[in-house]
Amino acid sequence: MKPLQSLYVVAGEASGDARGAELLTALKASLPDIEILGAGGPRMQALATGPFLEWTAEAVVGLWDVLRKYSYFKSQMDRMLAEIETLRPDALLLIDYPGFNLRLAKAAKERLPKLRTIFYISPQVWAWNRGRIPKMARYLDRMLCIFPFEKALYEASGLKTDFVGHPMIDSLAPLRTGAVRSDSLVGLFPGSRDREVRRLFPVMLEAARLLNSLHPGVRFEAPAASARLAAWMLNYMSEHNFDPAFCKIGRDRFYPLAQEAAAGMVCSGTATLEAAYFGLPMLITYRVAPLTWAAGKALVRIPFLGMPNILAGRQIAPEFLQGAATPARLASAMQELLLNPEKRSAQQEAFRGVIEGLGGPGAGERAARVVAEEMQALA
Repeated sequence: MKPLQSLYVVAGEASGDARGAELLTALKASLPDIEILGAGGPRMQALATGPFLEWTAEAVVGLWDVLRKYSYFKSQMDRMLAEIETLRPDALLLIDYPGFNLRLAKAAKERLPKLRTIFYISPQVWAWNRGRIPKMARYLDRMLCIFPFEKALYEASGLKTDFVGHPMIDSLAPLRTGAVRSDSLVGLFPGSRDREVRRLFPVMLEAARLLNSLHPGVRFEAPAASARLAAWMLNYMSEHNFDPAFCKIGRDRFYPLAQEAAAGMVCSGTATLEAAYFGLPMLITYRVAPLTWAAGKALVRIPFLGMPNILAGRQIAPEFLQGAATPARLASAMQELLLNPEKRSAQQEAFRGVIEGLGGPGAGERAARVVAEEMQALA
């Protein structure tokens, strides 16, 4: 017997899996009979009641990674479309992962015009191609935004849009430690993905060596997102004549370190907003493959890359990107932060304003209410 309603959900990486699990938990509380199926990570899979593929380990970053795994993603796209056609869910919920999920939404809508399509964690097309928004409005029925300025952009194209707030507010609140910052500790935050770490950690480490030559009392620590990355970072230090004690490598130490360090060098991405939440004075840096950078530079239409800067509409934290991300420049900017308490305080005050604009706790519950509203309208 077909359940009262069914929802096909797709998330493509670990962060989307976490956000999806928050939404689905709240949704099942209000619609306990709903069938959940689709693809995502282990947290969403634990909440599924129908066919569900665990595939978030295949997440990629950068143009080259996408091209290299094209056949895999094409086969998954075909599989999901066939499954959607066969199972005929009442609605399709896409969570982040826009490169894949927007294509899936368009193709699914073409095959099943009555399928309700909902996108949670709005794609940042405003950064590189706002002309796509009217096209998206043709195959999406509802957009759920996590940044306040996005609502007007999407609604201008006729796409029904809700600002539900940023789920980070809920996920990070329990991780506050109340630690007192150490004036002598600098955090190196090279990212969580292999390619990010391999490109940024060596640069950050050389910057730390330069900074240490000027200020021998400064200590360094870098969080590692996995045991494998921690081993690589330690091995890199050993192979490049760094004393193991020069930079402590801490497994899963991102959030504590963001609250203990006087300042940090932070890989651009979600990490910058998380660091801003904890009030970490920082500089933002990023490096990608030359092909990816060239493609991105031709498309991106915003003045900043770091999300705190984008949300503030001005440069709160200095950015050192691609060719500008040199050890000398990073060391100089970090020295300026360390020697200038007023500058650190000014950053922290600006970060507080940015975080306050992201909405209060309960983003997942608010998003679930919108999805429930869509489902109930179909009943």
